[in-house]
Amino acid sequence: MEEKIKHLLAAVVHPETGQDIVTSGFIEHTAAANGKVTVVLRFAKARDPFAVKIKNQAEALLREAFPDAEVLVVIKEGGAAPRPEPKQNTTTGGIAKVIAVASGKGGVGKSTVTANLAVALRNMGFRVGILDADIYGPSQPKMFGVEGYVPEAIAEEGVDHIVPAESMDIRLMSIGFFIKPTDALLWRGAMAVSALKQMIHQTRWGTLDFLLADLPPGTGDVHLSIIGELKIDAAVIVSTPQQIAVADVVRGVEMFRNENVNIPVAGIIENMAWFTPAELPENRYYIFGRGGARAFAERSGVDFLGEIPIVQSIMEGGEEGRPAAGIDSRVEAYYREIAEKVVSKVMKNG
Repeated sequence: MEEKIKHLLAAVVHPETGQDIVTSGFIEHTAAANGKVTVVLRFAKARDPFAVKIKNQAEALLREAFPDAEVLVVIKEGGAAPRPEPKQNTTTGGIAKVIAVASGKGGVGKSTVTANLAVALRNMGFRVGILDADIYGPSQPKMFGVEGYVPEAIAEEGVDHIVPAESMDIRLMSIGFFIKPTDALLWRGAMAVSALKQMIHQTRWGTLDFLLADLPPGTGDVHLSIIGELKIDAAVIVSTPQQIAVADVVRGVEMFRNENVNIPVAGIIENMAWFTPAELPENRYYIFGRGGARAFAERSGVDFLGEIPIVQSIMEGGEEGRPAAGIDSRVEAYYREIAEKVVSKVMKNG
């Protein structure tokens, strides 16, 4: 099947070089499974003027050849000169889009938002993975009930690959699988960065439509290291309504907007926006203040993605290893609305 895909794409010629995109080495990855055809194209230039045209041609050919399949052609720009094999020995070639989930400070529910956003994307039919890179408090193993998972290493073509955990059809790799909670604070600097690089490039991710990277809170060296290792397509910032949390959001947004980082901020999510007791479903109590993140988003020109209320099932789901978006339709509706906005923005940019 993948040979057929490459054979079809050999008909697409880059107007500047006069060579087809297969011979030129622009095809970084192809995959066909479960009714989906995915192709990742990597162009040598950071802003190749023919990239979109070539993407459209490739999509048209694949849709004609596979009329019953969902076709996804993704552009990755910049890198080494074209060559048949990717420059770096990495297992990330089958990942179409990477979304960083960040927060200016801890305690705002960033990991809970990451887990539920992943489930909402899965419910929409996407293939999803999570990279839990929060070295100061890895929460994803608990969120998905896989705390006891011990990753295996399997040799493939002479290279050791790490097998991720799977829960609710989501592939999960966490720094928490390798360190004890009591050791987390010792994992700063080079030791943490080295482990994260290994997780990124050696995990057997397979083909994913979205990889969500749960970053540590704040800004710092670990963030810059991850940004340097992964081609992040967009960042989502999680905040709470209080002004102090919003002040921390400013630093997070500026980090991604920095000219040396230059990652699009898809928007801000306001978590713990209000509380509605089950016995008074029409009442909203704004325990942590009201609308701070939304107001900041409007002032700074960043999109506001939505509000997540305090719901009992969200807290219980995190404790029980079942994210609430998978079991509570009210919660799923909030996260699906946000997920749809994120997908729309990421696809528009790519």
